[in-house]
Amino acid sequence: MTSTPTTDGTSAADALLSATTLLRFATAGSVDDGKSTLVGRLLHDSKSVLTDQLEAVEHASRSRGAEGPDLALLTDGLRAEREQGITIDVAYRYFATPRRRFILADTPGHVQYTRNMVTGASTADLAVVLVDARNGVVEQTRRHAAVAALLRVPHVVLAVNKMDLVDYAEEVFASIAEEFTAYATALGVPEITAIPISALAGDNVVEPSATMDWYGGPTVLEHLETVPVSHDLASCHARLPVQYVIRPQSAEHPDYRGYAGQIAAGTFRTGESVTVLPGGRTSTVKAIDLLGERVDVAWTPQSVTLLLEDDIDISRGDLIVPTADAPEPGQDLEATVCHVADQPLTVGHRVLLKHTTRTVKAIVKEIPARVTLDDLSHHPEPGKLVANDIGLVKVRTAEPIALDSYAESRRTGSFLLIDPADGTTLAAGMAGDSFATADRAAPADPNTTTGQDAEWDF
Repeated sequence: MTSTPTTDGTSAADALLSATTLLRFATAGSVDDGKSTLVGRLLHDSKSVLTDQLEAVEHASRSRGAEGPDLALLTDGLRAEREQGITIDVAYRYFATPRRRFILADTPGHVQYTRNMVTGASTADLAVVLVDARNGVVEQTRRHAAVAALLRVPHVVLAVNKMDLVDYAEEVFASIAEEFTAYATALGVPEITAIPISALAGDNVVEPSATMDWYGGPTVLEHLETVPVSHDLASCHARLPVQYVIRPQSAEHPDYRGYAGQIAAGTFRTGESVTVLPGGRTSTVKAIDLLGERVDVAWTPQSVTLLLEDDIDISRGDLIVPTADAPEPGQDLEATVCHVADQPLTVGHRVLLKHTTRTVKAIVKEIPARVTLDDLSHHPEPGKLVANDIGLVKVRTAEPIALDSYAESRRTGSFLLIDPADGTTLAAGMAGDSFATADRAAPADPNTTTGQDAEWDF
């Protein structure tokens, strides 16, 4: 079948795809709750699996003695995952329906892979949390709900799976949905949708279930296709991290000086007064170049080049913001971090802090608490954070950085802590307060320095 070209030369299919919105979502749940089976069923029933992929899964399933294709193998791609029947790494899948495009992150369920869920959910617009209908809400379910709340994921779907193993009982679903909704709402999750499913049988995944006529809500795919995709970043504080300074110095453009980058949040307009941080110099937006064209307005997540009225010393890592809405740069920050490295993060640890396009030296001055996600309690002064720990840290940077609160902007309120020795990512950070409300330890005396800190001049 061929596609009919449109007037601009693109195919009708390409025009349709470009018109659809993009939804990033992540799946999470305890071991054997059926995450990979759900994803496989979603891909299979939405006709998003290539023939050779399906043939490979059918062959692998027969070699394991299965009567039919094991759809979980569509996402469990690592040899260790297939041998153990579990998900270890984050598996990304890209697919599309006529109504929407999707980027899916299938995250592991084991406690020791909590950091992988943080990776998968950090950019997600929606999280699907699976629960085995036979087991109900368990410790790992609460942990995944807490991570979704901590990362400010705006939409959460509770998929109560394996309903076929509880005789499709409405009261079982209702009890689980009530318990989970109460817990997630207390954490601050803004929207929760509960759907009873059987991923193995396909009930309420893509097609409505014929055996659960008591449920009148959407299927999983229908909800994914229709849930509003948040465009709040367009109305957030405008931020442009400078990635590159463009100076062609050619005969055609002898005086061209542009500051290129992807708009992290908000909207920029020509004629607007802007400030360059951390230096604090101000100017006015003279022009905006977008894809080789001059435009009057640009917004996130467009990649643009700003031209300013004044010649200012700007380089990679600087942040261009509206003068009327400029954050206050600082060297001391408090944040919630998820530790993702095998080596521990300790008080006095010398690190690199990467925020948007800016990387600066920093010291971990204090670790006030480690957060237990099961009950949101704080364990004060743990001394260190190890892999998969989530805790509160206080960091001092060698140079000022302009950091927003993560609650206001997930893009400009997040950062990474990096090992300066080998470039290993140590922790993913979210500036400002987390959802936890436990009392924190008293702040350390800022005038006190350890012998290790004294080696740094900040």
